[in-house]
Amino acid sequence: MTILVFDSGVGGLSVMREARMLMHDQPFVYVGDDAGFPYGEWAEEALTERITGLFETLMAEFEPDLAIIACNTASTLIMPALRARFNIPFVGIVPAIKPAAARTASGLISVLATPGTVKRRYTLDLIEQHASNVSVTLVGATKLARLAEEHLQGVEIDTHVLRSEIAPCFIEKDGKRTDIVTLGCTHYPFLVNEMRKLAPWPVDWLDPAEAVARQALRELHRTQGSEESDSNGVRTIQHDVAVMTSVSPEMSTTRLLAGLGLKTEALHFPSISTCSRSA
Repeated sequence: MTILVFDSGVGGLSVMREARMLMHDQPFVYVGDDAGFPYGEWAEEALTERITGLFETLMAEFEPDLAIIACNTASTLIMPALRARFNIPFVGIVPAIKPAAARTASGLISVLATPGTVKRRYTLDLIEQHASNVSVTLVGATKLARLAEEHLQGVEIDTHVLRSEIAPCFIEKDGKRTDIVTLGCTHYPFLVNEMRKLAPWPVDWLDPAEAVARQALRELHRTQGSEESDSNGVRTIQHDVAVMTSVSPEMSTTRLLAGLGLKTEALHFPSISTCSRSA
């Protein structure tokens, strides 16, 4: 059974890392839409059209049995459209607001995410449903995703930018301090070590990747229990592969993927030529 992991770039590797640990006997296809990165700059309708178009090609080429949308911006927007269009399980990732609200001792938590994620109705509904009894600070970071993407490709982190981006997460109120920051972008875990060094006081940085991997495993078991579908001639994946949507990914990206045991393959996406970031 083939598992597809999709993200706007290489940030979703933080989720794939956890998923491979739990489902190491399954072949994986990692897809990074680096040609469309960053998703925070896209209008919602345009982004929905883009990702749905990409999945038309991906489904025809790989016919995955399960897909993980390892991108918070996409997950809070695109899941209904994907589930309506394609007949496979989709597992998304959203900010870990519910566990953060349950674990906080100070009653002050922050959600560090992209501007698109923090303003989306889905995120606000999570707060209303699961965190109405605590104080939630929403921080829409404009530069962190790109900072993480560059860091993964070997670029030195600009600590001044990083400190400025995370500073709004830290709130002092009535003698109490923020004690949990939930990471609302799959790129951010790759910056956590530096974030800890620059934080004004220690906090729990909450990464939902492991929970997403566990949910994917449950869905995979459910899928395996159903009738096997006809592959219709779609090739069987013999090894874990990576597909980037740009014509020629950065060499540093290719090296990163190879270091994780992923063989980079080229794939043409006809829908890309018709996509625009604006609605």
